[in-house]
Amino acid sequence: MFKHILVPTDGSSLAAKGVKAGLKLAAALGARVTAVYVILVFPAAMYGDYKRKAQKAAKKALAAVEIEAQILGVPCTTRFVGDPQAWGAILRVARSRKCDAIVMASHGRGGLGGLLLGSETQRVLAHSKLPVLVVR
Repeated sequence: MFKHILVPTDGSSLAAKGVKAGLKLAAALGARVTAVYVILVFPAAMYGDYKRKAQKAAKKALAAVEIEAQILGVPCTTRFVGDPQAWGAILRVARSRKCDAIVMASHGRGGLGGLLLGSETQRVLAHSKLPVLVVR
């Protein structure tokens, strides 16, 4: 079925649910995983302390995915990328790594927050040509 699954993470406990589901699915299918962390890029913020802290957070979040993948015996590669739009970066990484599915958590923002801010998961769903499994 799926041979290569993209698993986005932002290092949060909610994203960890998506990571666990993606890794378990990969283990059950004998698939491999690419984990991605998107560092949000702001023109003035890519200097100094922000960049260093963002890369440190990305490495920490991705290391946790690698450990979990190793425990489950799932081949896993990791990437962190900088982009002003997380959803766009997720889709670009999925295409460039030739993934055939995406598994991600949804923060489930509702009401006014969801209307104004939107949801990265909703945007991935709206623009993806790949199957997307959303974990809540």
